[in-house]
Amino acid sequence: MRFLTIFAFLTLAAAAKAADFQHCTVVRVANIYLSPDESSAKLGEAERGRELIILETTRNFVHVEANLTEERTITGWVVNKGIVSSSTPDGDKILYGEAADSEDQGSQRHGRRGAAQDALRLYYRVYELFPTSPLAGEALYRAADIRWQVDKVDIMTKPSAKEQDAFLRGEINDQWMKEVIKKFPGSKWADIAAFQLLDNKVCGDWQGASKCPEKETEMYEKYVKEHPQSPRAGEALYDAAWRQSALIEIYKTEDQQKKSDAARAKAIQFAQTVISQYGQTDWGPRAQRLLYLMQQGIPTYGNEQN
Repeated sequence: MRFLTIFAFLTLAAAAKAADFQHCTVVRVANIYLSPDESSAKLGEAERGRELIILETTRNFVHVEANLTEERTITGWVVNKGIVSSSTPDGDKILYGEAADSEDQGSQRHGRRGAAQDALRLYYRVYELFPTSPLAGEALYRAADIRWQVDKVDIMTKPSAKEQDAFLRGEINDQWMKEVIKKFPGSKWADIAAFQLLDNKVCGDWQGASKCPEKETEMYEKYVKEHPQSPRAGEALYDAAWRQSALIEIYKTEDQQKKSDAARAKAIQFAQTVISQYGQTDWGPRAQRLLYLMQQGIPTYGNEQN
């Protein structure tokens, strides 16, 4: 018991001491040296966006504790260049700009290796170091979105992605999306994050049955009702319209003509609403196309679709 008490005291003391140090990050790859001398042994590298804790400073060097990975933390010296902390003038803009540049690099065919992960870390540091910045909400969402898309690709390329029920394929990690909603409630970034979370509820393969499109229609309808001002509301309503248009043919295969007629009426209603309310977005013309296909009696789902 005495050992545990001492251990707990030391842990709390260490945490309190760490809280007194300044947290920062880097906008370039920073070499970490054994001593404040570039000719000394190199201990490692801190990539863009890695968290650093400043222990002390000299004229040209900063003594830091660097989190190089989730498992590896080292202490050493870095040249005092490219370091951004909460006290850096326009530091939020500098980090956001570096994050956006890294994201662009990550999207290029021959872009910098690891740039997407750099962008993820840098966006998160904007939120972490500058939580009251006007850029904080968008930065946290962008960090969450990069992580979301990477996880989504991984899950959707597995054989289980074609399972009818969503729970059979595993879920995309939603921790950061939920953090956006929690930290910036009522913002457009929270609305968009809530839309992204729906990916975890969408079926893999409908297998020609009405169960999934019925469920997903309700899901997208509910989203629009709960987030009417969301930038993704038009997309969500179009998604509901398309699923109802798919049900026109699915219900026919299930010998449910009345439900087929009802689905057609609902799909037309949804499509017309998208056209009238979101006509200035891409979803307006897409809904117009969907409406045209239904008016022409052209299936939007199944083997007869061209």
